[in-house]
Amino acid sequence: MDLRVAAYAVVEDDEGRVLLARWTEGRRVSWTMPGGGLEDGEDPEVAARREVAEETGYRVVIEELLGIHSRVIPAKRRVTEGATDPLHTLRIVYRARIVGGRLRFEKNGSTDMAAWYRLEEVPGLQRVRLVDIALRMAGLTG
Repeated sequence: MDLRVAAYAVVEDDEGRVLLARWTEGRRVSWTMPGGGLEDGEDPEVAARREVAEETGYRVVIEELLGIHSRVIPAKRRVTEGATDPLHTLRIVYRARIVGGRLRFEKNGSTDMAAWYRLEEVPGLQRVRLVDIALRMAGLTG
């Protein structure tokens, strides 16, 4: 079984909107939380800050750990070309606050754009399950 550890951030603005990134590597293009896999030896908080900056252009500070979500993806459902083993994903979710930067899109990465959405807009988006999980962890949805 393969293992992937990733860190994500729930980022809200003063208008109560959440920041999402559009993931392009899955079976279909879907919105996700800004974040991604840890590099070798990388601290999860550092990874979350790095990934938010790469995918959205914003610099953030981590405010709190919201939780850890564990999921095993069967080999046949993996998006990685040639993967033959199941994938155990550990997703560390933080609340973060913007301290600088401006919205811009990632170039040559796993996402192609980022955007702000009101919470009532999120259910109508094509999104990965992590969005709902992270928003629940943050107490933003039921």
